[in-house]
Amino acid sequence: MVGLIIIAVILIVIAAYVIIYNGLVKSRMYTQEAWSQIDVQLKRRNDLIPNLVSTVKGYAKHEKSTLEQVVSLRNQMTQVPTGDHQQAMAISDQLTNSLKSIFALAEAYPDLKANQEFSKLMEELTNTENKIAYSRQLFNSSAASYNMKLQQFPSNLVAGIHHFEKVEFLAVPEAEKAAPKVSFDD
Repeated sequence: MVGLIIIAVILIVIAAYVIIYNGLVKSRMYTQEAWSQIDVQLKRRNDLIPNLVSTVKGYAKHEKSTLEQVVSLRNQMTQVPTGDHQQAMAISDQLTNSLKSIFALAEAYPDLKANQEFSKLMEELTNTENKIAYSRQLFNSSAASYNMKLQQFPSNLVAGIHHFEKVEFLAVPEAEKAAPKVSFDD
């Protein structure tokens, strides 16, 4: 009778261990998949940029430095090491700000604003930027869930044995944290 109880306890411990381990693997995979979604959207944006630059180039010749900056940042994005999420997001944030400058050109160049190709590209890039923002939120949520499992007992024991590592959150750039200045003066 005692032997059966010991065997039952051992089986329960083994089952719990397997369940915890599989839960950690699943959470880590969700985090990796969430990053993959960001990566897909960054690639999509990178693929749209050459078309945007060629469309704008004809209308805004003296805006060459803005266009060169967008191309340079796009090229930097393609050179970021696969696992360096923070660097990828830092360059992505710079690229987003540069793209905003190009979108602002439409106000200065009515012909550009009326160009259907430019309008289509602006819409696609805006949608892609929104998807990037959503994907960043999803990544951070997945990372939070995974990181909690790494810290909670008893999964922290299993995580330590199998060398599961914490995932860093994607941070909002300091410049974007500041509240915009509002003035009621005319």
